[in-house]
Amino acid sequence: MPMKRFSQLILRALRAGPFSANVILISTLGVVTPLIALAQTDEDSANNRAAMQEGIGHTLEDFFTAALEYSPRLQVAAAKRDIGTARRRGANGQLLPQISASASLSDNRQDALNRVSEYRGERLALVLRQVLFDWRVFSQRGQAYALENQLEAEYYAELSVVLTSVAERYFDVLQAEDALQSIQSEKESVRNQVNQVERLYGLQMAQITDLYDAQARLSAVEAEELLLASEVTLTREALRSASGLGVGSLFVLGDDAELPIVDGTLEDWVQRARQGNHQIRAREYSVEIADRRVSEQRGAYMPRVNLVVQQQRSDLGFDNVPINRTDTGYIGIDVSVPLFAGGSIRASVSEAVSQQNIARSELRQLNLDVSEQTRLSFLRLKAAERQIEAAEKLLESRTLATTARRRGFELGTVTSVNVLDAVREQFVAERDLQQIRYDYIRLSLYLRRDAGVLTSDDLIDIGSRLDQPLP
Repeated sequence: MPMKRFSQLILRALRAGPFSANVILISTLGVVTPLIALAQTDEDSANNRAAMQEGIGHTLEDFFTAALEYSPRLQVAAAKRDIGTARRRGANGQLLPQISASASLSDNRQDALNRVSEYRGERLALVLRQVLFDWRVFSQRGQAYALENQLEAEYYAELSVVLTSVAERYFDVLQAEDALQSIQSEKESVRNQVNQVERLYGLQMAQITDLYDAQARLSAVEAEELLLASEVTLTREALRSASGLGVGSLFVLGDDAELPIVDGTLEDWVQRARQGNHQIRAREYSVEIADRRVSEQRGAYMPRVNLVVQQQRSDLGFDNVPINRTDTGYIGIDVSVPLFAGGSIRASVSEAVSQQNIARSELRQLNLDVSEQTRLSFLRLKAAERQIEAAEKLLESRTLATTARRRGFELGTVTSVNVLDAVREQFVAERDLQQIRYDYIRLSLYLRRDAGVLTSDDLIDIGSRLDQPLP
């Protein structure tokens, strides 16, 4: 569909390089017109485009594409990345020639030996300074490069969080709607049983206690239906708040839909997380910044050497004494060597070393946390695979048990309570299976996010497994 192809272009461009999301979105708009022209014969795509223009989303691609521009947190991360780029340019600028010009015009009055003279003075100067050696400036440039990389890694970490959050809320809506549909089916089944018990009670073939129990079961199911209807409203609102789009009829996860496959072993995924996790990469750059800050503070003990080139024109001498106009050219080497600063340099070095230790400890702790989280996600994912198989078999057996008990009730071998228990167990098993399937999808997203390998292709692949909603 055009919207899906459009989202692929946007997200693949985001992964291609450290460009601003807004710039990429604007540049990508150039391909929208030909895509729409090619899709004029696709009625479903035309409907999706009209819905998007009205601010209503239907597919997973609709929502995470809209969230890229809507998310304030992502915009903040993009602005911080731009700040890092500006600081890197500023740090490079300190090592380039610094040129300054000055001009001075003055009216002077001189009183010497009871002789008063008044004259106008003029002094013009052009100065060029070039850093030849300044260890602190060199270290600051290294910090600026590391900071730029850190903020870029933080941006992509936030991008993966936004994509995961939107997908998670999308599937929260689907799960809530499936649960509501399940409870409505259960209510219909219980109501049929109540009607049957009422009919038998009218024929004096059922006890009043069976009727009361059936009516109580129906009331309980109706109350649960109200709770699940509220959950649908809340999850749809959460999806809207994350993307800025109104929630229309969503593409659904069919009973026969194939779930995404996660290959690799536990150690493979832990290793991927340690190497590719965006938060870890950002923290590694933070450690590099701390290392260079220590080097910067120690560089205060070193001499600073600058090349100075100056051209001056003046008709004033020492103490603004008038002289004939002179043009003076000057080329020199300015060397400054610190001798004593009252212990402030040593204190600054000590502070920088402590910050360095903190940064390294935070990196180690983050590595431990990400490794543990990745292990748990992988193990839970593999457990969910087995639970899906078990839940499918359980639902099948519960359905057969309900059918058998209904037949037994008609033959008078089981009571109404037994039938209602079977109905309850069947639909609970159905909702448990739904939850496990959605949990599996969420865990696969968490695992890829923590490993730093979550891409637009993963979300597009999941979205392609969803079915169009019934009209």
